[in-house]
Amino acid sequence: MVKIRLTRAGSKKRPFYRVTAIDERKPRDGRPLAFLGTYDPKTTPEELRLDIDGIEGWISKGAQMSDTVRTLVKRARSRAVAAAGAS
Repeated sequence: MVKIRLTRAGSKKRPFYRVTAIDERKPRDGRPLAFLGTYDPKTTPEELRLDIDGIEGWISKGAQMSDTVRTLVKRARSRAVAAAGAS
């Protein structure tokens, strides 16, 4: 089964994550099927860039999101709605 989950990058004590679609049997930092975004929790405010259309495309093919990615997608959608409402 394909999972949409985080892959860790960055140096020691300076994490940076990529949101990837990957077979669940592969290791955390294994070769992904697709890169779907990035997440940098150390910046202020945290930097979150997601390809929502790509994520929805993988979900329509049967992929499942990890709990953390599900939370990040909700956060990204709420920010998009707030930005649209402010305009």
